[in-house]
Amino acid sequence: MNLATQLSLGIYEKALPYNITWRERLDLAKSAGFDFVELSVDESDERLARLAWSPRERAELRDAIAETGVPITTMCLSGHRKFALGSADVAIRARALDILRRAVDLAIGVNIRIIQLAGYYVYYEPHTPDSRARYRDGLAQGLEWASNAGVMLALENVDGNDVDSITRAMEFVCEFNSPWFQIYPDIGNLGEHGLDVRAELERGRGHIVGVHVKDARPGEPRRVPFGQGVVPFVDAFQKLAEMNFVGPVMLEMWNDDSPDAVRIARESREWVMARMCEGGLWRDA
Repeated sequence: MNLATQLSLGIYEKALPYNITWRERLDLAKSAGFDFVELSVDESDERLARLAWSPRERAELRDAIAETGVPITTMCLSGHRKFALGSADVAIRARALDILRRAVDLAIGVNIRIIQLAGYYVYYEPHTPDSRARYRDGLAQGLEWASNAGVMLALENVDGNDVDSITRAMEFVCEFNSPWFQIYPDIGNLGEHGLDVRAELERGRGHIVGVHVKDARPGEPRRVPFGQGVVPFVDAFQKLAEMNFVGPVMLEMWNDDSPDAVRIARESREWVMARMCEGGLWRDA
């Protein structure tokens, strides 16, 4: 039996209209054929404020999930780009840890299972010889909180030169040696760096808890329409099929509040599913 028919295909919330309720957003995701939505906690004040949601606000989101049947199972925690775990500034590191602690608490409150962490040691400040060590210490503290809460932390390979590959992400996975710290690879970033996608995915065998799917070009890690970049999707999906991967697959898109956002998301889903079929990662029932 090909277990690929059980794959769950999700959409990043930034691919959907912005100024609508969560009930409306989840309904739109469902109408476009998606199984789940990934919540964003990025560096904007608006999304960072989600970390301070009241019990009532959290309950409203849980109610929207229950009413629509569309879960929010993953969180993309990119707010650490602005408040970096590896910062040389003690105050910034303290804020970064507070963000991570609150993210774990929010995950508990709205039943999110996986928090994806971006592999940037620092982003808006110069690197120093100690950037990686400070970043590692921040991850270790976050892992303590997450382990205690039963929430998965998963490291993403990113654009830039820090955790730019699954190979580098696995250094942290092996060091922490915890079931609560795994990897959530981005095959678009692998393609943007020109890495061997099949070889990189193999290095993550047994530790991949989800996959970000997007297209990219060298120097353009975002907003490249599917099919217009260099990412070898079929190769990636073939490798994942060989590895018997059956975790969540999430389309990472930024439709920038376009009036055609839902149509673009639906068509992108169909395009990606066609490549998944080519790679043997998806079979129609």
